[in-house]
Amino acid sequence: MDKAKGQETRVGPPKSATSVRDVPLNDTAIEMINKLREEVYLGEDTPLIPNENGGFLKSINLLRRFYRLQRATGIPEEDLKGLHALRHTFATTLINGIKQPDGSIKSLTVKQVADLLGHTTTEITEMYYVKKDNTKLEGLTDEFNL
Repeated sequence: MDKAKGQETRVGPPKSATSVRDVPLNDTAIEMINKLREEVYLGEDTPLIPNENGGFLKSINLLRRFYRLQRATGIPEEDLKGLHALRHTFATTLINGIKQPDGSIKSLTVKQVADLLGHTTTEITEMYYVKKDNTKLEGLTDEFNL
């Protein structure tokens, strides 16, 4: 019986040279990883979210867990997203930025985010991963007397 797309776990060589990279984690991410490791820790070489034997969780089972978590938060069925949506949200948030207590916006450049995502150019990042937030443009030119 052939497996449907997304129902197999493939471990092999990286897709491209930029697939091998270090992605910096913030303190919250590290704290969450440590909490996961407290729940189930089967050694340094085991996946972060292992199956019951410490091996790779089938991708379909991870996806089912992710959908269950979304449903548990009250997200309507038609709005459920796959795991890849987290990558898009991550990129969009980093580029659009986070408002700081002093009112400034902390953000990254498209190039920095492209590097984090492993894109060789910024075009893919701009076309598929970033949704512009035009509300940040409001009042931007107010202090210019042209």
